[in-house]
Amino acid sequence: MKFTVNKQKTSVEFTVTFVSSDFEPARLKALTRLARDLKIPGFRNGKAPANIVEQHVNPNDLAMQTLDVMVRESIPKIYKEADVQPLSAPNVDIKKFVPGESAEVVISSDIMPEVKLCDYTKLKAPFDEPKVTDKDVEDVLKRIAESMAESKAVKRAAKLGDEVIIDFVGKKDDVAFDGGTAKDFKLKLGSGQFIPGFEDGVVGHEPGDKFDLKLKFPKDYHAENLAGAAVVFEVLLKQVNEMTVPALDDELAKKTGAFKKLDDLKADIRQNITLQSEQRALDAYKDALLDEMIAGSKTTAPKSLVEEQAQHIREDAIRNIAAHQMKLEDYLKQAKLTEEAWKKEIDEIAEKRILGHLIIAKLGDEFGIKVKDEEVDEQLDQLRQMYGKDEHAKKELESDEARISVRSRIRINMTMDKLVELNRAHAPKPKAAPKKSAK
Repeated sequence: MKFTVNKQKTSVEFTVTFVSSDFEPARLKALTRLARDLKIPGFRNGKAPANIVEQHVNPNDLAMQTLDVMVRESIPKIYKEADVQPLSAPNVDIKKFVPGESAEVVISSDIMPEVKLCDYTKLKAPFDEPKVTDKDVEDVLKRIAESMAESKAVKRAAKLGDEVIIDFVGKKDDVAFDGGTAKDFKLKLGSGQFIPGFEDGVVGHEPGDKFDLKLKFPKDYHAENLAGAAVVFEVLLKQVNEMTVPALDDELAKKTGAFKKLDDLKADIRQNITLQSEQRALDAYKDALLDEMIAGSKTTAPKSLVEEQAQHIREDAIRNIAAHQMKLEDYLKQAKLTEEAWKKEIDEIAEKRILGHLIIAKLGDEFGIKVKDEEVDEQLDQLRQMYGKDEHAKKELESDEARISVRSRIRINMTMDKLVELNRAHAPKPKAAPKKSAK
């Protein structure tokens, strides 16, 4: 066997030539393979001698099996000798085949491209140190108090801040439209849950009132049949509940079940906000570092990986759009995008992701990062606990694919942590936004 190689940035093509001396070893292996499914009198399956097996097989089947053995055995050898790492299953194209004498095949696949990293020790991405203010704490405290508000039915006109219980039917051109009807619906007035005008229209009405609200859906509403449409909601106000929000004091802290003093609750809120803010800042910094690495490093994203990633992104996007009870065409119209422009955006996102993966993988090699089996086991145990009684999900964690995925995720995290360690100390602060001139 001999071969020539045509190597590109992200792909490789081998022209492989087999001569007569390559055939005999492959033919014997092909006969062994074919013998497994043969029933020959006097022999157990797979135990008949090669010369006997050959008398019972189709010559064409033997010829093709022989070629298959030669090709399969040659693939790892030629990739190793050419020092390339395939990223996809090789494609085999038979150009010439004379059984027992010669064969020529072309073997091709995408390969791991060369990655030339920029200086990853002197990156200039800014790190935005999180700041937690008293107002941040007070806002969370108010939301906790509002979640503990007590409601009391009152016999008066509804006002903003009240909770109302209503029946309603939405009609367009005197015909009820999908999603526009409900009974005993609880609505907090002023929450902005309904289209503009609905909640304000309920204000001033008393329990027992029946009334119509003539409104218009926003022009950018996700459902095309309702966008900008004039509609009428027939409403029955059944009950008005006055909401009493508890005071921000020690009694509120006690109601949470974990604290005795308001100051202790505030301290816990501040700590949680700080941890969350720090994690968001760190995630944003990692994204900025990787963006800078992508911009400064030199590599090329293999086409097959980009296409595969783009397909995943499109499928996820369509599922999310459907979850919001929309069709793709409705979403594109709302986003003011053509399908071609939408796909182009996704292709760009997919390419950036693949470039990021290639660069992180190369960085991991530079840093000499290795993931221990115990670290993978620990992460898998945490996932099993998280899934609880979901036996299907827990069973999937036993697969080799799950283990590979977890190992890869751990390695990525370790690599990015090391990149942060090398750069955060000298990271500049974000530039302040320019002050608006007071004119």
